[in-house]
Amino acid sequence: MFKKGIHFNISERKILLRIFDIVSIFVILYLVSKTFEFDYFTVTKENWKWAFVLGLYISIFGTIFELYDLQKSSKIEKTATSIVFTVSITVLFYFLTPFFTPILPDNRLQIIYFYFAILFALFLWRMAYLTFISSPRFYKKILIICETSNIQSIIETFKNADPNYKVIGFINCEQKKDDKVKFNGILEYSSKEIYQVIKDENISEIVIASYNSESITEEIYKELITLLEGGFPIKEYTQVYEDMMQRVPVQFVGKDFYRYFPFSRSNHNKLYLFFQRLFDILISLLGVLIGLVLLPIVLLGNLIGNRGTLFYRQERIGKNGNLFTIIKFRTMIKNAEVSGAVWAKKNDVRITPFGKFLRNSRIDEFPQFLNIFKGEMSLIGPRPERPHFVKQLSQLLPFYETRHIVKPGLTGWAQVKTRYGASVDDSLLKLQYDLYYIKHRSFLLDVNIIIKTLSTMIFFRGQ
Repeated sequence: MFKKGIHFNISERKILLRIFDIVSIFVILYLVSKTFEFDYFTVTKENWKWAFVLGLYISIFGTIFELYDLQKSSKIEKTATSIVFTVSITVLFYFLTPFFTPILPDNRLQIIYFYFAILFALFLWRMAYLTFISSPRFYKKILIICETSNIQSIIETFKNADPNYKVIGFINCEQKKDDKVKFNGILEYSSKEIYQVIKDENISEIVIASYNSESITEEIYKELITLLEGGFPIKEYTQVYEDMMQRVPVQFVGKDFYRYFPFSRSNHNKLYLFFQRLFDILISLLGVLIGLVLLPIVLLGNLIGNRGTLFYRQERIGKNGNLFTIIKFRTMIKNAEVSGAVWAKKNDVRITPFGKFLRNSRIDEFPQFLNIFKGEMSLIGPRPERPHFVKQLSQLLPFYETRHIVKPGLTGWAQVKTRYGASVDDSLLKLQYDLYYIKHRSFLLDVNIIIKTLSTMIFFRGQ
């Protein structure tokens, strides 16, 4: 038996952040009402919906302004901007929806009390989170079992994914072992030291990150079985990777690929597909109407900044490999691909200044609502790719054509999690996110993507 340290998983920390954001706000508002002449916001049986709406707004706008991004939440200088934006927009919307919220007070000083009380509450709680929950005492300490060739990439994955994961060391599971690997801050241990390391370093779990389970030595195998029988947590790297990174690590998938792709039931769920299509039609109609309102502005900007045709049509591959023509507002110069198909990249010289604005704001995508209305695309799904690149990438990346088992989307998990896709490596990253979406497709994930898409538009992160 080993003494287990206290730690919080990714999902637990996200829930803690959300719950205590709201709890801290209600506590501070209550204290303000008892200390000052403040009666704008009071919670009773009759007006319970006031509290519900405030909590809902904080949760929605907090998501949009990345208040629950664990990387940002680990540093006060990064989360401070998110707090100010979230509180400002929340209070504004709260005042603008008096049907669900209290009527504006005659004493305008109460508005200031209300705003700064929420601001103070969030800053106070987030400082407490950094001091206690996100401190080294709650780090999740892990021991890696892997081949030496993988250790550097694995360390980087944990470092970039979650600041509260601490890799203490690793054990080389190969039969033939070279000299010990010297990696900055990471020690290599022998299989004989495994119990002592767990005890001395207060290890929370062991992660096995071997490309080939057959390479694990008999000695390590017996030690792991003994630990497992004693109730010690042992996890497979792809599971941990998927939970942390929210993408499928196709580089670790081999002939036993079927283990990694138990695709979401929503892909064949008639009720989900019906409501998805209904939602697509309603949103596409709204998108077309907004596009018509924006059309004069885009037309004028195109005449001045682009000087060419307004629309751009291109052949793309849709569901089940079927071809369709995508429609966009043109963002590049004339004859941008005279030498053949070329990936668009960051700071692409072919993109006009006005085209850059259209891309960053995602306005160039509005004509695709017509594709959604026709059923060629969905609002959410993997982005449709050109036949030339599909042919090229399917030969280089495993399971690339698996993206086509669902309709392509106007936005998607890959679009809100990554930025430019200008190389094979970028395409591999996007493929991992696309496969994660297909694997975990659900109403909740769709809502999450829509909210993150709004964040992308607000911060001008369009591609």
